Order: sequence, then structure tokens, then C-alpha cells
Amino acid sequence: MRQAKILFRNEEAGLLTQHDDGSFTFRYHEAWINDSTKPDISLTLPKTHREFHSDYLFPFFYNMLPEGSNKQVVCKHHRIDADDPFGLLLITAAADSIGAVRVITSEMP
Repeated sequence: MRQAKILFRNEEAGLLTQHDDGSFTFRYHEAWINDSTKPDISLTLPKTHREFHSDYLFPFFYNMLPEGSNKQVVCKHHRIDADDPFGLLLITAAADSIGAVRVITSEMP
């Protein structure tokens, strides 16, 4: 299992988890949900108390990944399997992302 903190404008909004079977879960932190001034990170991931589950990386996060030759360069440089979107997300969306959302490594509890 791997986890990543999801930051919105440098504030921690939730947690993205890749399970051992390859599926994914995203959930907002309670403090984020309870604060009416905090927005959804995506229209496809509205603020709610329920967890979101998917067999694949959620499209919102998948669309943050590099493509084509940029993906090849990043994978080669960081020695990441091209078929590991979560690993690629952790490398590319930590500091260099378009928009307000960043993805950073989370230490396992």
C-alpha cells in the first residue's frame, strides 16, 4: 500500500491511497470537509464524508501525469516503470503541477 497527501494551495485536503491490489481510494480530511470555505479539489471528487474508490487512478489525478516523450524522460531519469501511474504522480506532481493541487509522499501510519 502506498499513500500520498493531496494538497490544495499548500494545505492538506485529503489522502490518496493505492492498495496492494492496485485499486485506489481518495478521502478528504474531516477538517477540510467541515470548513465551508474549502473547495472540492475537483468536480469529480466533491467534498463528502464518503471515500471514493476506483480500480484505476482517478482521472483527475491521471490527467496530471506527463505524456509522450516527457513521460519517457521522467520515467527513465527517475527509474519509474511507465506502467506505474502512482509512482509517476508522486514524482511529477510534488512540485511541478498545473493548478492548485499537488501530490506529496505520505509516510505510512
